[in-house]
Amino acid sequence: MRRLNRRKTLNLVKELDAFPKVPDSYVITSASRGTVSLLAFSIMAVLTILEFLVYRDTWMRYDYEVDKDFSSKLRLNIDITVAMKCQYVGADVLDLAETMVTSAEGLVYEPVIFELSPQQQQWQRMLQQIQNRLQEEASLQDLLFKSAMRSSITALPPREDSPTELPSACRIHGHLDINKVAGNFHITVGKAIPHPRGHAHLAALVSHDSYNFSHRIDHLSFGEVLPGIINPLDGTEKIAKESKCPPLLYSPIYGKTVAQQVSGIHQSYKK
Repeated sequence: MRRLNRRKTLNLVKELDAFPKVPDSYVITSASRGTVSLLAFSIMAVLTILEFLVYRDTWMRYDYEVDKDFSSKLRLNIDITVAMKCQYVGADVLDLAETMVTSAEGLVYEPVIFELSPQQQQWQRMLQQIQNRLQEEASLQDLLFKSAMRSSITALPPREDSPTELPSACRIHGHLDINKVAGNFHITVGKAIPHPRGHAHLAALVSHDSYNFSHRIDHLSFGEVLPGIINPLDGTEKIAKESKCPPLLYSPIYGKTVAQQVSGIHQSYKK
């Protein structure tokens, strides 16, 4: 009796249909209609998967606001190689508040070879190509940021070879905590020393024949270092064709002329 009731209930569920089906005698099947149905279901499945991937994707949102905290420090991150020995160069920051931040507070002077290894040259060429592409297509920066965890494009790889020549250049890398005011970052001949009226560099003991301001900027940024972010000056390389410094003449008000030799490089970046 119970089995009979179960069969009746099962048959009732099978026959239950809120939307009555078209009788089979009225339906004409064909291969073309089946193909269209299959394509429609495939497209719907692909769209569903793509929508799920978009939902899981990370979007970058840029917000700009005025920094009102003037009391805190701003971090300057640098990784610059100069084609001179480390004992001949010095780096420091001098701002409008006449506050000098010397390189001894956070920078490391590492003797290196200025010429890059084959692997490092490949990294530099790729970084320069990306810089050129970023000037044409700004959205490429989003792609680099998202792929930062899978690659280290923004970090100079170590040398894979063991050169026998002695280091002739100096890699200055690290960070400096500076004030949030306008100032100048110097890398010049001689170590920086404090001065009551500003700052000075001990350049008198360095021979002019040793001057070589060829330099390479592997990294230069402000604030927290974020992986995947390529800054405007990353990958920049300048080769000095001459080792001489252009002479400048300073004429004080009392008429005496003092001859000095300085070297300066000014580079502007427009986005």
